[in-house]
Amino acid sequence: MIRINLLPHREQKRKARARRFGALAALSLGIGAAVVGAGFTFLSAQIATQEERNAFLEEENARLDKQIAEIETLKKERQAMLDRKKVVEQLQSTRSEAVQILDQLVRQTPEGIYLRDLKQTNDQIEMIGYAQSSARVSTLMRSLNDSPIFEQPVLIEIQAATVGGQRLNEFRLTVKVTREDPEQDKGKKKDGQPKPN
Repeated sequence: MIRINLLPHREQKRKARARRFGALAALSLGIGAAVVGAGFTFLSAQIATQEERNAFLEEENARLDKQIAEIETLKKERQAMLDRKKVVEQLQSTRSEAVQILDQLVRQTPEGIYLRDLKQTNDQIEMIGYAQSSARVSTLMRSLNDSPIFEQPVLIEIQAATVGGQRLNEFRLTVKVTREDPEQDKGKKKDGQPKPN
């Protein structure tokens, strides 16, 4: 006898496929959610780690900026001290300069020259005086030029004048005071020769 299956087999297959599809969709959705959750957790951990690093770097930068500011302050203080030391050294080296200038003026002034006025501005000395002749002024200028502490004498003017009934030449000249550089002095003291420029 022929058996005929009258049960709705197509309907059952369709339901089974729908169940499988639902199960696979739910499984895919679960796996996707797990991957997204794991990715979010990983990225959150990475961001937190990077934020910690950034905060550490900002703290270190602030500390280094503070140290740099302290170093700059120390450099300025050091430079100020060096400047003061240089001024003291200059004062020390020029302490006896006035005595040397007057001593050399006495030694280099020839007979027949009378100095009336001396004025020093920095390393320049202006002299006003009387001479019995203009030749004596020339001799004075040569003597000053040969002196170890004077250089470059320049005659500003010379004119006839009568002083106390005596006919003299009134002159005005400038001369430069030679000053040695303290740095060169240090070089000479160390190796006996001046430092090269």
